[in-house]
Order: sequence, then structure tokens, then C-alpha cells
Amino acid sequence: MSSKNTTMDKIVALCKRRGFIFQSSEIYGGIGGFWDYGPLGVELKRNVKDAWWRDMVSGHDDTTPPDGAPASYSMVGLDSSIIMHPQVWKASGHYDLFSDEFVDCKTCKARFRADHVQDSQCPRKPSKCPGEHADCELTEPREFNLMFKTYVGALINLDAEAYLRPETAQGIFVNFKNVLTTSRSKVPFGIAQIGKSFRNEITPRNFTFRSREFEQMEIEFFCSPDSSQDWYSYWRDKRVAWYVSLGLQSEKLQLREHGPDERAHYSCGTADIEYAFPFLEAGEFGELEGVSHRSDFDLRSHMEGKLIREGDELVVERNEHGQPVHPGSGKDLSYFDDSTQTKYVPHVIEPSAGADRTTLAFLCEAYDEDAIPDEKGVPQERVVLRLHPRLAPLKAAIFPLVKKDGQPEFAADLYRSLKKRWNVFYDEKGSIGKRYRRQDESGTPFCITVDHQTIEDGTVTVRDRDTTSQTRIKASDLEATLAENLG
Repeated sequence: MSSKNTTMDKIVALCKRRGFIFQSSEIYGGIGGFWDYGPLGVELKRNVKDAWWRDMVSGHDDTTPPDGAPASYSMVGLDSSIIMHPQVWKASGHYDLFSDEFVDCKTCKARFRADHVQDSQCPRKPSKCPGEHADCELTEPREFNLMFKTYVGALINLDAEAYLRPETAQGIFVNFKNVLTTSRSKVPFGIAQIGKSFRNEITPRNFTFRSREFEQMEIEFFCSPDSSQDWYSYWRDKRVAWYVSLGLQSEKLQLREHGPDERAHYSCGTADIEYAFPFLEAGEFGELEGVSHRSDFDLRSHMEGKLIREGDELVVERNEHGQPVHPGSGKDLSYFDDSTQTKYVPHVIEPSAGADRTTLAFLCEAYDEDAIPDEKGVPQERVVLRLHPRLAPLKAAIFPLVKKDGQPEFAADLYRSLKKRWNVFYDEKGSIGKRYRRQDESGTPFCITVDHQTIEDGTVTVRDRDTTSQTRIKASDLEATLAENLG
């Protein structure tokens, strides 16, 4: 087994052991491409989303231009529905174009995504089937639409067909005018949304990296055509800096600009923020987030109908009778700029991140193994998650050294006091060393121990997860100390 698979297997095992991520429907054998977040995992993922929302939306100062930005801007939020009018997906192009190519192996009867054949594990053989067997014969590639179909109402017919959204972005575009009016925003401004999306992936793989149900953290940033390239550069840099600020090493991150052949037909520029996940070969990177300059494609599509490229122009796709193939809403989604007295359809910059992939990246980055001495000074191997304090599921754990002499009562009072502000944990079972190890694996930044000296002078021991150093402080100063270190 390669070192990359060994590391990833250890991370997956830790996620199961400590309650970060479970296979969905595991007692029935699981279901491919779906995952459940356990007690620690749901806290970690929530902290990732909260950090994103705080840094990108609610914590943004909309009265002062940020450094490097062409102008001041505001950020507002939205939570749109998962099931939308079917015409949304026809005008956006998803109905016709949102597909992958798949192939079938005539030998083992397994199905693979055409561009993932060489990396796909055959479910019916212990080794990789495609390309490694002399009798392996693949069918010609065929298209497969990735949208999940469902029905609205009691009747199951064509009129009742609907789809689970494959992205959250369209909910923002169709609400552009609603948000613009009610929030009293002016262009440039951004609309942010966190929500579930669904894609019927042919070959979900690599743990939570490629799933059929996933959560997105998306921004649609509306700006004037003249300033759109500046905003595109601004958001690329801002999003990379966010990952670094929360602990992803810069050498494991890269910003890769797409070439003309990679970009969508409407794109004026696309860049991927990529991370060197441990399930990849050395030197390979996997996509964390895409930052795309989408021009005026989306708003125009929902105004006029499905757009296609003819030469250098985006035009409405029409049939032989000159009628739109998939017409838009017919509503005016343009913007009138009071300061310049001009009217235009805003361009859009879209930073689109996956909450699940981001959570996985932070888990992979945080995973570490080292050796520390036990109570007798003997080096003991440990697994530790060095999560950024803002992301850690538990901020601190409180331990009474022994279950007597008033220590549990003092520790419980301390726990209840801290619980009002942070997610903290109380544990009195097992040796102090074992309790430390459990919290190291959970990514808890600090462990606080109540002992006999605490009862005498009101001081406690604070142990740092990363360095294992211990500091004695007054219990009355503990909240202020944690606040200073947790951020």
C-alpha cells in the first residue's frame, strides 16, 4: 500500500473512531456517495461554514473599501429552495449540458466516468480493472445528466418533473432583483449562500471529496462590466488568503488559472484554488474552490433564455423557427447606476467553495503523528489534529484529576461556566494520559485539569494540544485566557 493511501486510510479511520464522519446508512451496507457527520464532524463543518460566513459576509465592513478593492461593496445573504421551477435549469443550460461521459466495462460490467477510468477501482475485482487486464473492453463514452429528477405533486407525469438543484448559484440569480431592492444594495455587491446541492456522480470517490450530496458556500458578486476583471483578481487573492489564515499551508495550496480550452463558453476567466490532498499522487492537486468570471451570462440567460456562443458573442439559442429553445423569464434583470446614469446587465464573479471538501482539507492538514512522554517519561506515539482554534469542534476539555476531594464538583462548575460561551467537554473517566490522547485526536486546543492544588489555591493546569506544555493559572483568569487564544 502506498504512503498516500496509508495516510488517507488513517484519516478515514480517525474520522470513524472519533465521530467526525460516518458512512451513510452503514448498518445496511452503506450507500455510495453519501456521508453522515457525527458529533465532532458536525461541529467542525459548522465552524468552517461559520468562519466563511463571518469573514465573507457578516463581518465584512460595507462602508470602507477593503485593501486592493476597486470600490466599497456590501455583502448580504440568501437561503433559496432546493427544488426550483424546472425552467430555471433549462434557461441556465443545466438541462441540456450538465452531464459527464461514462463508459461500461464489457468484461466486469462496472461503470466508470470516462475521464476517471485509469483511477477507478473496479467494484467486482480486487485490482483496477480498466487498462490493467488484457480482456478489458470498454464501451464508447455516453453522456449522463447529473441532475437528480423528482416529481412535485400527486401526479407522476412530465408536467410534474422537477430537479434537486446541482448548485446553489441559480437561486441567487433568480432572486437578484428581489435582493437588490429589499437590501437597498448598490452594485458592486455580493449575495452569499450556504446550502445543499445534489449531483448524481457516476463514480463518487476519495471519501467526502466527490459525493452525490454536498454543501456549497457560494458568492455571486455583481459588478459593472468595466471593473469586472479587477474584481476577478481581487476575489481570487482574497479566497486563497482565507484558506491560509485558517491553517492550510501555502505550499500545499495553488491557484491555477484555467486555459482557454478549459473554461466554460461564457467564462472570461476561471481559476481553481487547489490543495494537495493525501489521496493524490505527489505533485497532484485537487480542487477546493473555483473562482469564475461569468460575464453577464447568468442574468441574461434568465432574462432572454438559454445562451450559446456564436463566434465572439453569446446569443440566445433558437430553433429552426427562430423561437428560443429554452426561453428565460422575460423579466428585466438589468441594473441602473445612479452615479453614471447608465443601465447594464451586471457581470458576475463567483467564488464557489465546497463545505465538505474544505472540511476534508482542514482535517487532512491537521492530521499529525508524533511521540510524547507519558506520566513515567516513556515516549508514546500519539495522533493529533492540529486544527485552527476557530475550527476545532471542542475548544477545551475539563478534567478532574481524581474523582474525589471536591475535584469533580469544582471541575463541573468550571465546565458549566465555560459552556455558556464555548463548546467544551467534561471527562472524568480513565487516566489523565488517556484523556489527553482522546482530546488530541479530537483536535481540542486546550485541556484544563483540576487537581488537589486547585482546591487549595484556586489554580488549574492548562495543557496546550500542539506543544503539550502545561501552564498553571488562576481559575478566575481562565475565560480571559481562552478568549485570547481561541480567537
